[in-house]
Amino acid sequence: MFANPYVRTIILSRVLLQLGIWIRNYAVLLYVSELTHNNPVDISLISVAEFSPIFIFGLIGGTFADRWRPKKTMVWSDLLSGLSVGVVLLAVMNGGWIALLIGSFVSASLSQFSQPSAMKLYKRHVPAEQLQGVMAMSQTLVAVFMVLGPVIGTFIFIKFGISVSLILTAVMFLGSSLVLSWLPRDVDEARSGNTGGFVKELTDGLRYIRANKSLRTLGLTFSAVGLASGLTQPLQLFLVIENLGQDKEFLQWLVMANGAAMLVGGAVIMTIAKKVKPQLLLLVGLLVSANCTVGMGASTQIWLTIIFLVISGLFFPCIQGGIQTLLVRNTEGAFIGRVSGTIMPIFMGMMVIGMLTSGYLKDTFSLLSVFIASGVFVMIGALLLLPIVIERRNKFISNNKERERHGYE
Repeated sequence: MFANPYVRTIILSRVLLQLGIWIRNYAVLLYVSELTHNNPVDISLISVAEFSPIFIFGLIGGTFADRWRPKKTMVWSDLLSGLSVGVVLLAVMNGGWIALLIGSFVSASLSQFSQPSAMKLYKRHVPAEQLQGVMAMSQTLVAVFMVLGPVIGTFIFIKFGISVSLILTAVMFLGSSLVLSWLPRDVDEARSGNTGGFVKELTDGLRYIRANKSLRTLGLTFSAVGLASGLTQPLQLFLVIENLGQDKEFLQWLVMANGAAMLVGGAVIMTIAKKVKPQLLLLVGLLVSANCTVGMGASTQIWLTIIFLVISGLFFPCIQGGIQTLLVRNTEGAFIGRVSGTIMPIFMGMMVIGMLTSGYLKDTFSLLSVFIASGVFVMIGALLLLPIVIERRNKFISNNKERERHGYE
């Protein structure tokens, strides 16, 4: 896979971006919490600044990614992100911490234009047999930084302060832009629906998803998984305090165990990607995740909770890698930006709904009830996927029989 210049360059770019994002996120979090004396409203605005662009610019960014040349889009997005951090640094030096939130919003908004462009390049230049491995590699990279990112970001802020953290963030974003400039020159590609304007292309993308059975199914599956993730994510602290009887600081060890397992799981998937069909990979990942979620909610033993977390982490790359591979394989190149820009906001939207209702559900029912509900939603996502799995299996069997019949003839 690394022999492919597109894979090699984009992955190196993503390493620099992940470093910059984690350094920025923890610098902003710790700096704002210090200045506002842990004001929960001000701290919550950080999450709003980081996640709201996914809703606002997801589909818009995906549509522009289909209209614009992918290399140029990615280079300029990262370049502008780096420059925006420089502007934020000047504002912070003059005492304006609100600029940190604005900078996070701008940077997250620009990424909604860059990410669909990367998917477009993968679709265009990565062979089908390597695609699933590349997606698994991307998820492994995310897992690595889930473990290392908070440590690196916290260390740099505590050791050097907000100014150095922002300078390093800008350097990482600008470095990513420079790396992406090494990509081969963009090749002109005919666009679908290019006789109309932006609004027409946007609506064409929505109609394309609605007319594609596989994409509709993936959207529904992603919705169920997003809702399930949102229900449990804010309640992990209560697993530590109520179920395990530990201090809140113990949560970091559970997160690290889960992230390390994701790293191993991603590495394993990269080695077996050519042998396992993505729809089967996704189905197995969802079934395992559903059972582990219920198990974590019921467990009162540290060792048992860690086992469930590790198993869940090992199979999590199956879910993300399977969904992304199916998205790319089932989408025409001219629509890849709009499809990825629509499906991801669906996931994030359902996750936010789950997060907003999880605390109320816990108070109304119980911690275990919420984790069971989350497991049920993941199971529903798996059941929604079954028609695709059965259809692909029947098609595979039919094709084999056809080949055997022609062989006998």
